[in-house]
Amino acid sequence: MTIDPKVRQQLGEYRQSIDNIDAALVHMLAERFRCTQAVGVLKATHELPPADPAREEYQIERLRRLAKDANLDPDFAEKFLNFIIREVIRHHEAIAAEHGGANHTA
Repeated sequence: MTIDPKVRQQLGEYRQSIDNIDAALVHMLAERFRCTQAVGVLKATHELPPADPAREEYQIERLRRLAKDANLDPDFAEKFLNFIIREVIRHHEAIAAEHGGANHTA
Protein backbone atom coordinates (compact mmCIF):
# COMPACT_ATOMS: atom_id res chain seq x y z
CA MET A 1 0.00 0.00 0.00
CA THR A 2 1.34 3.41 -0.95
CA ILE A 3 0.87 6.29 1.46
CA ASP A 4 0.43 9.80 0.13
CA PRO A 5 3.60 11.81 0.99
CA LYS A 6 1.49 14.54 2.63
CA VAL A 7 -0.21 11.95 4.84
CA ARG A 8 3.17 10.39 5.67
CA GLN A 9 4.52 13.84 6.62
CA GLN A 10 1.48 14.66 8.78
CA LEU A 11 1.72 11.27 10.47
CA GLY A 12 5.41 11.87 11.16
CA GLU A 13 4.66 15.28 12.67
CA TYR A 14 1.97 13.82 14.94
CA ARG A 15 4.31 11.04 16.01
CA GLN A 16 7.10 13.53 16.75
CA SER A 17 4.72 15.48 18.97
CA ILE A 18 3.68 12.27 20.73
CA ASP A 19 7.35 11.35 21.26
CA ASN A 20 8.03 14.82 22.70
CA ILE A 21 5.04 14.54 25.05
CA ASP A 22 6.14 11.06 26.17
CA ALA A 23 9.61 12.39 26.94
CA ALA A 24 8.12 15.28 28.93
CA LEU A 25 5.88 12.85 30.85
CA VAL A 26 8.86 10.70 31.79
CA HIS A 27 10.76 13.75 33.05
CA MET A 28 7.73 15.03 34.98
CA LEU A 29 7.18 11.62 36.57
CA ALA A 30 10.85 11.45 37.52
CA GLU A 31 10.58 14.86 39.21
CA ARG A 32 7.34 13.84 40.93
CA PHE A 33 8.97 10.69 42.32
CA ARG A 34 12.02 12.68 43.42
CA CYS A 35 9.67 14.85 45.48
CA THR A 36 7.68 11.92 46.84
CA GLN A 37 10.91 10.18 47.85
CA ALA A 38 11.76 13.27 49.92
CA VAL A 39 8.28 13.12 51.46
CA GLY A 40 8.88 9.45 52.27
CA VAL A 41 12.12 10.28 54.08
CA LEU A 42 10.41 13.09 56.00
CA LYS A 43 7.55 10.78 56.99
CA ALA A 44 9.94 8.02 58.06
CA THR A 45 12.10 10.43 60.04
CA HIS A 46 9.07 11.69 61.94
CA GLU A 47 7.41 8.26 62.19
CA LEU A 48 4.41 9.24 60.08
CA PRO A 49 2.48 6.53 58.21
CA PRO A 50 3.46 5.90 54.57
CA ALA A 51 -0.14 6.35 53.37
CA ASP A 52 -2.35 9.39 53.82
CA PRO A 53 -5.87 8.37 52.79
CA ALA A 54 -7.31 11.88 53.22
CA ARG A 55 -4.63 13.37 50.94
CA GLU A 56 -5.14 10.57 48.42
CA GLU A 57 -8.90 11.15 48.34
CA TYR A 58 -8.39 14.89 47.88
CA GLN A 59 -5.91 14.33 45.06
CA ILE A 60 -8.22 11.89 43.26
CA GLU A 61 -11.15 14.33 43.44
CA ARG A 62 -8.90 17.17 42.28
CA LEU A 63 -7.47 15.17 39.38
CA ARG A 64 -10.96 14.06 38.28
CA ARG A 65 -12.03 17.74 38.12
CA LEU A 66 -8.90 18.68 36.18
CA ALA A 67 -9.44 15.79 33.78
CA LYS A 68 -13.04 16.78 33.17
CA ASP A 69 -11.98 20.38 32.50
CA ALA A 70 -9.34 19.12 30.06
CA ASN A 71 -11.79 16.80 28.26
CA LEU A 72 -9.93 13.74 29.51
CA ASP A 73 -11.83 10.74 30.84
CA PRO A 74 -11.92 11.24 34.65
CA ASP A 75 -11.99 7.47 35.19
CA PHE A 76 -8.76 7.12 33.24
CA ALA A 77 -7.19 9.97 35.20
CA GLU A 78 -8.20 8.33 38.47
CA LYS A 79 -6.77 4.95 37.43
CA PHE A 80 -3.53 6.65 36.43
CA LEU A 81 -3.26 8.51 39.74
CA ASN A 82 -4.13 5.37 41.73
CA PHE A 83 -1.28 3.56 39.96
CA ILE A 84 1.12 6.35 40.94
CA ILE A 85 -0.19 6.48 44.52
CA ARG A 86 0.32 2.72 44.95
CA GLU A 87 3.91 3.07 43.75
CA VAL A 88 4.56 6.06 46.05
CA ILE A 89 3.18 4.17 49.06
CA ARG A 90 5.37 1.19 48.19
CA HIS A 91 8.39 3.53 48.12
CA HIS A 92 7.35 5.13 51.42
CA GLU A 93 6.98 1.71 53.06
CA ALA A 94 10.46 0.75 51.88
CA ILE A 95 11.92 4.02 53.17
CA ALA A 96 10.17 3.53 56.54
CA ALA A 97 11.61 0.01 56.76
CA GLU A 98 15.10 1.37 55.99
CA HIS A 99 14.68 3.86 58.82
CA GLY A 100 13.61 1.11 61.20
CA GLY A 101 10.05 2.35 61.35
CA ALA A 102 7.19 0.03 62.04
CA ASN A 103 4.72 2.20 60.12
CA HIS A 104 2.02 0.48 58.16
CA THR A 105 -0.35 1.91 55.62
CA ALA A 106 -3.55 3.21 57.10
